[in-house]
Order: sequence, then C-alpha cells, then structure tokens
Amino acid sequence: MRADRLVSLVLLLRQRGRLSAATLARELEVSTRTVLRDIEALSAAGVPVYAERGRHGGFALLPGFQTELTGLNHDEALALLVAGSRRGAQVFGLGSALAAAMLKVVDALPESQRDTAADVAERLLIDPETDLLSRRVTTEEVPDTVMTEVRRAVLAGHKLRIHYAATDQPPRWRTVDPVGLVTVRDQGYLLATRSGADRTYRLSRVHAAEELPDPAERADRVDLERAWQERGTRFRTGGDDQVTVLVRLDPARREDLVATALAVHAEESDADGWLRLEATFQDARHAVWALWQLANAAEALAPAWLRTSLRERAAAVATRYGGCTVPGAEPGGPPTD
Repeated sequence: MRADRLVSLVLLLRQRGRLSAATLARELEVSTRTVLRDIEALSAAGVPVYAERGRHGGFALLPGFQTELTGLNHDEALALLVAGSRRGAQVFGLGSALAAAMLKVVDALPESQRDTAADVAERLLIDPETDLLSRRVTTEEVPDTVMTEVRRAVLAGHKLRIHYAATDQPPRWRTVDPVGLVTVRDQGYLLATRSGADRTYRLSRVHAAEELPDPAERADRVDLERAWQERGTRFRTGGDDQVTVLVRLDPARREDLVATALAVHAEESDADGWLRLEATFQDARHAVWALWQLANAAEALAPAWLRTSLRERAAAVATRYGGCTVPGAEPGGPPTD
C-alpha cells in the first residue's frame, strides 16, 4: 500500500511541479505527517526530491527525473483516462487505487500530449444521469470510421464535417464546431455549435464524418456536464431540428404553451392584453401540433411556413365539415331535451 502511495507521490510531483505538504496530503488522502515521512523515504531511496522553504514553498523533483509505465499506447491510455474520468472514484471503494492508476496513465502519454489530459477528461462525459438502472438501455452502433473522425476532431479542437440525418429528413452535410462527446445509456451524442448556435447530434445518425484542419470556434475550457444538463430537453430529437416561432397568445393559455415548448422567451404584452412571445420547439412538426392545440387562443405570427401550415390544416378541416350531410345525422344543432 505504501509503495503505491510513494509512486503516486512521485507522479504528482512530476506532473504538477512544486506542491505543498498539505496539497499532497489532500491528493493522497493521508495526513501531512505521513507525507513528510514518505518524502524522507523517497530521499533515502535516491529519488531527487527537495524542499523549498517559505510562504510559497513545497516539495519538488529535480528536473529530468523520469518514471516509466510501459505497455500502453496512446489510444489505450486515452481509453483508461475516459473510463476513470467519472464515477470510477466511487466504484467498489477503489477510489484511491483508481486515482493512482490515472496518474500513471497520464504519465504514460507522450510528453507533448500530457498537457491535454485534463482537456480530455473535460471533453468526454460518460453517463451523466444518476438513474441509469431504472431506464431501458438501448445500444446504438456507430461505425468505427465515424467515431474515430468525430473523436479526433473533439480532442484536437478542429472543425468537423458530418453527413447527418435529422428526424424524418434525408442526410445532408453540415460543418460544426465540436464541443464534447456524451454517452447516455449506451447512446452517444456530439455536443457542438453551428453558426454560433448550440447543437446536439445523435452519433447513430451520423453516416460519415471528416475532421477538418481548421480550428474549431469554441472555449478553451468547458463544463460538459453543465452543458449537457442545459441541453437535456433537446438531445432526444437529434438537436438540429429545433425551430423558434413568434406567437400571439391568450394569457389564459400561457401555461399550456410553456408545458410543451422547449423554451419561451422575449415575452411582452400587446395592447389588447394578449401576450407576444417567442417559443422554441423540438422541430417543425412539434410547432405545428402545439399551435394547433391552442386553436383560436393563439396566432402564429412567424415564420411564414408555420402560418401556411396552420391555414392549410384549418382549410382541410373546414372542407371536411362544411356543407356535407352525414347519413343518419340529425339536421340543425345538437339535440335538446
């Protein structure tokens, strides 16, 4: 046990530089007294560790000291980093052992790629939801050629071309700025932006992918779990079908609209007391359905295709019921007592 801790201590100093005894104790989950004893043991064993005194002092290794972990190539080390980047610290009480193993994995990466290890953990998120056992698991296959190109673009921070089939639409090429990859219940999703707007793509709908040499337009750091939560209501539709519409609405029906829309914003009152607002829906079909349910308690103002769709639907209903006689039906209004 102590031998593993000593290796972890050396790797921490090697990867992070000078660290205080308190920081080392926190990382190794031991007391500062134990850290000081371990430092003495390392010095006695010939490891070139030295102390720097003062307010900003701590312990450090002499430059050039090397440790070695053989047998892992870059992709294997990356796979272990991803596997251990989330939840693993609580698996079967092996948190400390896993943390030590992850330090060794990081050290196995080529020197030019060690600095990206933290970014790797940020860009790949595994099973962010906590109620996985209560939900049905559906496995979706993604071709290796597609997954490789997508993963490379995400980790390298390059733009990505994908041949993507949105819901009920033929596939077409899109160029996106990848943000990260999320796996939920064995379903993979690409979080990206397109022309500055958030997009979420289901990987099983990506027919082909191509990493581009151009740098992606994205922040240097990302809280992928937070980003996923913010897009949680969108990912099930594939993320590229959403539409935003302008609506006039009877305030008495506002909650009905809010209950079915992904988002409602830019809200204000008209002179007649009706609300004027923008609502975002999962796709065009959803927008038409939601406005149709509100009947004459709402008026779609834009876009034009939505007004046309609602008008055509109303005309079809009027044609069906206008001026026709159903055999056996009573003439006039409904029966009265």
